Amino acid sequence: MEVNNRTKKVTRCGMLIGIAIILQYIEISIPIMPSFIKLDFSDLPELIGAFAYGPFTGVLIALIKNIIHMAVSQSGFVGELSNFLLGATFAAVAGYVFQKNPTKSGVFKASALGAVAMALISWPINYWIIYPLYYNVLGFPEVAILQMYQLLIPSIKSIGQALLIFNVPFTLIKGILNGVIMILIYNRIQFIFHEK
Repeated sequence: MEVNNRTKKVTRCGMLIGIAIILQYIEISIPIMPSFIKLDFSDLPELIGAFAYGPFTGVLIALIKNIIHMAVSQSGFVGELSNFLLGATFAAVAGYVFQKNPTKSGVFKASALGAVAMALISWPINYWIIYPLYYNVLGFPEVAILQMYQLLIPSIKSIGQALLIFNVPFTLIKGILNGVIMILIYNRIQFIFHEK
């Protein structure tokens, strides 16, 4: 029975990784965001994995999804690093909270707290890790990136300010949208969360 459950878990996690990879290709441009920032829902399978099998599984799905996506990276792997760090934060926090209250109301609380954690961590991750990699490794001048934000709000003076105005709210909304979808599909997939 234990072997059967392990096989079922591995199979389901493989399916979640496959779905996450597909969703990562479906990017939506947002008119009020710089053109290099796009919305996708590839964090949703990570969230499902974290709720079903624990926070570590959600993080693992985020990692494998991004390693596979590196083969077609258009960002020199920097975009995948960002996606992993933020998605892993979302899955880890939400999965941990859900373990304490594995109910539909727990899904709401876990998703909301995961989204807030992901949004809050997005500023230091982008400011100290991701954007410096764009400047120093990929050779995108900081001034050029700042100008992309200034096309939308000319009064923006720095990357730090741009991240606060654009990236943090965007990341929060992205997490909340994934949480809303999770709540909408909960009744159809809740059996996964309660299997022993």
